Amino acid sequence: AVRQAVRRPHTGRPSEPEPETRARSLSSTLTVSDADVTAAPAAPAGLDPGPTYIPPRPQALSPIISLFRLIAQGDGDLLSLLPSDAYRMPVGHLGYSRRQILIVNDPQLYRTILTDPTDIFPKNDLMVGALEPLVGNSIFVSSGDTWRRQRRMIDPAFSHMRVGQAFPSMSAGVAAFEDKLREHARTGEAFSLDIAMSHLTADIICRTVFSTSFDTKASREVFDAFTLFERSVAQVEWKRLIFDPAWKHVDQRPDVEAACRIIRERLGELVDTHLTGPITQWNDIAAEMVNAQDPETGERFDRKELIDQLGVMFLAGHETTASVLTWVFFILSSQHATVARMRAEIDAVVGEGDIGFEHIRRLVFTRNVFRETMRLYPPITFIPRVAAEATTIGKYKVKRGAMIMISPWTIHRNENYWRNAHHFDPDRFSTEREHELVPGAYLPFGLGPRVCVGAAFATTEATLILARLVRHFDFSALDAESVRPVARLTTRPKNQIMCRVTARAGGRTDTSPKAG
Repeated sequence: AVRQAVRRPHTGRPSEPEPETRARSLSSTLTVSDADVTAAPAAPAGLDPGPTYIPPRPQALSPIISLFRLIAQGDGDLLSLLPSDAYRMPVGHLGYSRRQILIVNDPQLYRTILTDPTDIFPKNDLMVGALEPLVGNSIFVSSGDTWRRQRRMIDPAFSHMRVGQAFPSMSAGVAAFEDKLREHARTGEAFSLDIAMSHLTADIICRTVFSTSFDTKASREVFDAFTLFERSVAQVEWKRLIFDPAWKHVDQRPDVEAACRIIRERLGELVDTHLTGPITQWNDIAAEMVNAQDPETGERFDRKELIDQLGVMFLAGHETTASVLTWVFFILSSQHATVARMRAEIDAVVGEGDIGFEHIRRLVFTRNVFRETMRLYPPITFIPRVAAEATTIGKYKVKRGAMIMISPWTIHRNENYWRNAHHFDPDRFSTEREHELVPGAYLPFGLGPRVCVGAAFATTEATLILARLVRHFDFSALDAESVRPVARLTTRPKNQIMCRVTARAGGRTDTSPKAG
């Protein structure tokens, strides 16, 4: 049973974060010493540094009205199902359904659920059913001993593939993308911010995982098939959520199943390039995965397992980062004071030269802009679990098969944990305000043993992209008033955000190589 925890209210003098929270927090994914840090610049004179901007969010309604809204919209958006109470209660029932659904917002309670040493709370059956055709029984959906074996093998692969080693490939991907933005700036043509960010992060993940660019036919086919999968997968179909019993088989649409076959076939072709000939010719994540061994048995991943695990790398490595970048550039298109502070920091840290790996850890404010955007728009909106046996969570009795919803979306916007919870305020992550952070209340990369293995990679990649694109371009979102978020596989805009860019007069040009 999960013991009742005492909810820690936000008081204006919150307790100091626990050491584990610091270790798992995004700020710790890069090692920073006092000598490395350049103080983030204050807001320029005459500009109000306080948080006043509230980015788009769904209106929180009563439970029954929220349910009717979800049904009426018909787009499977679970954000529309969240009632106003979901943003305040520590634990409670979510809506009306055949199977019990509990939302857990209390940090001490969901920490116990996510660490789950007795495997009472495995990955949710709806999520597994939705993702299994794409990523098999990979680390993203597996549980128990299978997951522990996979994690033992993957963790060393990522530690060996140091972020600094992948940084040149990241830089090359950003340089190629900048050329495309310069063409958009020259023509004044409007383009989809969502698709552009997805292309950029897909290119970077292709370069760092497989040592190939996004321009290859196989990479494009994987991207197009994944786009269909992300928009159509039946993970969040409201009828299934409300009426189906636990562990009912999830049938996918034929076009979704076809998309999964295309993705796995093309990933298999890329895997085969690393299985033929000497593996030493490759210096990328795929090579590390081929070489990965279980330290207890000495076993390696077979070909199918490699496709499973590298499918996760593609899914998590480009889709989640693209989601956050879409939101951050949308926000920056209207927050000119924030952009000015970022540019002042970049100039102070980098000067006239290229942005190198050694600069990333010192771009403190730029990284905090990314962190704050992940707080407001966590890429993984829900972390679903299922009760494998009857138990209790806090004061609630939990039936076998109950759906347990841990939602970074509601936790990150809970006013018991965050002051001005819906406001965009990057300075809440500053050193001066670190004492305000409530332990465990920030989990964009998960928590406990399942914390994302690619957190440092994603943080470095996003900070580089933000710094280089803000340095060179101004973004302008079109029809910004109509933008609203929805929960699909990740937190995305309901409709594409169209935008234009202009090249900065006198903006410095990085000379990073374009070949990966």
